[in-house]
Amino acid sequence: MSVMTPAAPAGPQHSPAPSPMTHLEALEAEAAHVFREVAGEFDRSTLLFSGGKDSIVMLHVALKAFAPAPLPFSLLHVDTGHNFPEVIAYRDRIVEKHGLRLDVASVQSYIDDGRLRERPDGTRNPLQTVPLLDAVREGRFGAVFGGGRRDEEKARAKERIFSLRDEFGGWDPRRQRPELWQLYNGRHQPGEHVRVFPLSNWTELDVWQYIEQEGIELPEIYFAHWRKVFRRDGMWLAPGDWGGPRDDESLCERQVRYRTVGDMSCTGAVDSSAGAVGAVIAEIAASRVTERGASRADDRLSEAAMEDRKREGYF
Repeated sequence: MSVMTPAAPAGPQHSPAPSPMTHLEALEAEAAHVFREVAGEFDRSTLLFSGGKDSIVMLHVALKAFAPAPLPFSLLHVDTGHNFPEVIAYRDRIVEKHGLRLDVASVQSYIDDGRLRERPDGTRNPLQTVPLLDAVREGRFGAVFGGGRRDEEKARAKERIFSLRDEFGGWDPRRQRPELWQLYNGRHQPGEHVRVFPLSNWTELDVWQYIEQEGIELPEIYFAHWRKVFRRDGMWLAPGDWGGPRDDESLCERQVRYRTVGDMSCTGAVDSSAGAVGAVIAEIAASRVTERGASRADDRLSEAAMEDRKREGYF
């Protein structure tokens, strides 16, 4: 005897409701949307890539946003000549791995031919502005991606995701445009360009949680390791040709890691035993000081140091 299959109930059939996005998925989707908007609106653009964690995450999102197609823009690094060797090695390895085009604007070249002069304090971070603006002009880039986040420093919080820069690369907060409903205005006059910040709404903790989720490789400098350092102005700095240590400064070996990576002359290490991503996340969650406030000497020059540099064309 055959058994009849029960008839399906009458009425419309509803598929299960989709699961809500996690906060990291929402941040990734927003950043990917920004990359695609720029690709559709600008003929020429470039992504600032230093081998630091924010630019690494930015590149990772961009590669996912356009996969399986190649990136529709190049990478640009303003090299001070005082970068950490581990970071430069990582930068070159990632560029080769993904078959990317990297343009390098060298601060050392500008010093060698007299277009820039070495500062008495040895730091070259403030010297990056002129090579950056020249590279933007020579590359005819209408948009330049940067990894700035609004939690880094108070001047960053004044900036929109699309930040208009004038013909001299200068930033004027009064010219910031509203960005309602994720609508971005990239319109600009000849000679002007737009700085674009896909990670604007991310925090340092978000960045590290995303690195853990995606299994992203980082330079070892971001994890605890034993390193020779010396104390200056309350910060642990690495020795190097840039001018440290002085005669009155002694080297010692400490277990440290770097929360942010820039010029060796102004980027301080922090005491840490966090040797893996999970331990770094726990350390950051308990911190009450931003990474730039804790380890960047160039942001301590004045109360408005970052904003002053941004007005001059610095990223």
